[in-house]
Amino acid sequence: MALRLDDRDEARLAGTEGEALRMATSIVARLAAAMDADRLLDVTGAHVDACLYLGPATLDFADRMADAGARVAVPTTLNVSSLDLRHPDLYRGDPDEARAARRLMERYEEMGCRPTWTCAPYQAEARPGLGEHVAWAESNAIAFANSVLGARTHRYGDFVDIACAVTGRAPAAGLHLDANRMASVVYRLDGASSELLDRDVLYPVLGGLVGRSVGKEIPVVDGLPPEVSEDRLKALGAAAAATGSVGLFHVVGSTPEAPDLATALGGREPDRVVDVTPSDLRAARDLLTTAVGDRLDVVSLGTPHYSVAELGRLTELLGDRRIHPDVALYASTGRDVLREVELRGWVARLEAAGVRLVVDTCTYVTPIIDSDARTAMTDSAKWAYYAPGNLGLEVAFGSTEDCVESAVAGRVVRDEGIWAGA
Repeated sequence: MALRLDDRDEARLAGTEGEALRMATSIVARLAAAMDADRLLDVTGAHVDACLYLGPATLDFADRMADAGARVAVPTTLNVSSLDLRHPDLYRGDPDEARAARRLMERYEEMGCRPTWTCAPYQAEARPGLGEHVAWAESNAIAFANSVLGARTHRYGDFVDIACAVTGRAPAAGLHLDANRMASVVYRLDGASSELLDRDVLYPVLGGLVGRSVGKEIPVVDGLPPEVSEDRLKALGAAAAATGSVGLFHVVGSTPEAPDLATALGGREPDRVVDVTPSDLRAARDLLTTAVGDRLDVVSLGTPHYSVAELGRLTELLGDRRIHPDVALYASTGRDVLREVELRGWVARLEAAGVRLVVDTCTYVTPIIDSDARTAMTDSAKWAYYAPGNLGLEVAFGSTEDCVESAVAGRVVRDEGIWAGA
């Protein structure tokens, strides 16, 4: 299929609107050709992941674009960076890398991007609606936009994301198209207890199971309670995107393109049906733990960034208790959420309990955790999946309740009861 560019795109490729637009249009057009798209389409927004400093190449590219006069053409949010600008004392890394990371952040702001520094841009008031085309990067954000909001974005990576933002264009291919959004694999819950179905911890575990097994197909989950909350869908999607390549999932009765199973499947028979049993769920949960024993040095919450509701739940679970002196508990969130939580008076309560709040970044990509730490606990399947390789830590996975109780006790404790009858 031949890519046909319109007159505006052709003119930009010819350099009539400057070098920045020429470069950005070239990147988008080459991607479109690789995806067998026949045209480009307009997007109404973008979310950029390339602002995370991963070495000199990331800054070199931003410098080249910014120096050429690049400006985003659509509202554009920024993913996590490599620094927490609100709490700079948390950073334990190389000072030269910190300076480069700060410069990278500045360059994206110069291009007109909004300094949100969050992996959960969907928690802001302004977010895309059903059927709206955007160009989002960051795996969990992509999954949420497509699945929970019903917006349309393909899985865009570094440099492509800012190119789409500068041009306001994206390939008319992949998950932007109706034909590519229908589910083909059904995950049918079979025998899970009503208690487990109503616990937050189920959703990252189920997402990890789906991500590891679905391959490149689009999954639909059947058998969950109707109207699953956004935070639970967020956890499911983040886990599926981290452990696999899921950019879109459906949940019958909860996501906008799956009011029922037949609609999610587009009226077709599924390629396969996977019955998810209690033993499957326990096995998927156990895959998220690498640690042996009850040693605990760190608890990390908020991957993806915690919402207002999740920080409220953390405040409630802690009550008037304090974190054990031998344990560091980090809770990551976005700036916009932190401001709301400050207004509610929760920040003071959390800090008094010993919680260290992190914004602008994430603890598995930035050197924040003490290098002497050996074992960490988390309620995030995404964090559990990446931290052993990124940080060299052993990880214990558990519910938020487990994480709080463990942080207070100073050792790993978990409630096995909800899994025993699953």
